[in-house]
Amino acid sequence: MEMKGESHKAKALNLLRSRVCDPKFAFKVLYDSPESNYSKLKFMISSSITEACNNSILLLGPRGSEKISVLELVIRDLLDEYPDSISMIRLSGVLHSDDISAFKEIARQLCMEHQLLFSKSASFDDNSQFMVAMLKECGLAHKTVIFVLDEFDLFAQGKQRLLYSLLDAMQSVTSQAVVLGISCRLDADQLLEKRVRSRFSHRKLLFTPPSMEDSQRLLVHMLTLPVDSSFPRDYAIEFNRRVQNIVEDKRFKETFNAYLNFDSSVKHLLKFLFCAISHMDSKTGFLSHENFKTAFSSIYRQPKLECLRNCSILELYVLVCMKRLEVKEKSFCNFNSVMKEYKSIHDSFQTSDYYDRNVCLRAFEHLISRELICFTDNRGHSLSVEYRPVKLLISSAELNQGLKAYHSCPAILQKLMDREG
Repeated sequence: MEMKGESHKAKALNLLRSRVCDPKFAFKVLYDSPESNYSKLKFMISSSITEACNNSILLLGPRGSEKISVLELVIRDLLDEYPDSISMIRLSGVLHSDDISAFKEIARQLCMEHQLLFSKSASFDDNSQFMVAMLKECGLAHKTVIFVLDEFDLFAQGKQRLLYSLLDAMQSVTSQAVVLGISCRLDADQLLEKRVRSRFSHRKLLFTPPSMEDSQRLLVHMLTLPVDSSFPRDYAIEFNRRVQNIVEDKRFKETFNAYLNFDSSVKHLLKFLFCAISHMDSKTGFLSHENFKTAFSSIYRQPKLECLRNCSILELYVLVCMKRLEVKEKSFCNFNSVMKEYKSIHDSFQTSDYYDRNVCLRAFEHLISRELICFTDNRGHSLSVEYRPVKLLISSAELNQGLKAYHSCPAILQKLMDREG
């Protein structure tokens, strides 16, 4: 009986992990409606394939808004539906923004796709003419060539010969192609020259990162077990009830909000869920709030807080002094001004942590090497370290959090930070 219990708990763990690794299952809840970008994009491309027409579409949105993920999902579905009717060409504006390398890469991929011999020594004109000829051949064979241009705005720089040649070739009734431009610039179409813009279809899809409600809906969708013969009914019901309780818990909402503020993209949310699932208690077979908290801590690493943990007490004093000078809006801050602030704190509170100037200078230099503080400019190399202006590279919130986590932090430092906050 115990072995049976262990098996369904392990089975639940494997199911949840497989879901997180399956983009189709993950995106289903977000892009299942006819109004979703997934449905619209799939309809536009499939129409071009079935009706043998040309099309050009821009996918616009900030980084992390899942433009490429949705596109890959659509292409995967279309390749399953029309396995012999699609030819894929992928270019990146980062790698192929100059026309010579772009046409060469198109020729190389077309040769690979159709098992032809690729000539590395072919000229720009040869590759351009080869592309036009292949578009006509693919059109006659009722095969759609899909061009994916990532970082589309980079292709819009310079003379735009690639875009013009590609869109001009698509004006022919014999060609059959779809150009998909992906860009994080919402004004990408405005970068096109008049001759290019006149040949563009002006179809645009705007992508936005998922909202808090969508992210929460996705989380519940990913973690809900099916109440059927796959698992013991009582176990599945209890598992789903606990997931719902976690989602409604105030502590979880704080953790989840903090994670979404860190990164709200679906890709990173799935990474967060995978990490939480991996910490699930194998004995009980249930998720807990602690699993999500642990996942957040392991993903959301804060290097500056880790540096603070290894700082000495004196170095903490230096950082707090600099923060106090920053709050006082001191326009000029260097080692000497920090020492004056350090002395004033000692005189006011009669602290036991008072060190010699040379020791303080070594601590100051150590903070510079750890990149918790830095020089404000690179000009004054001839000046001694004591006189060169510096600035903090750590925020008040990070410093405050670091002081609270520091096991032997003097109470006076926390008190001073709370007062400045």
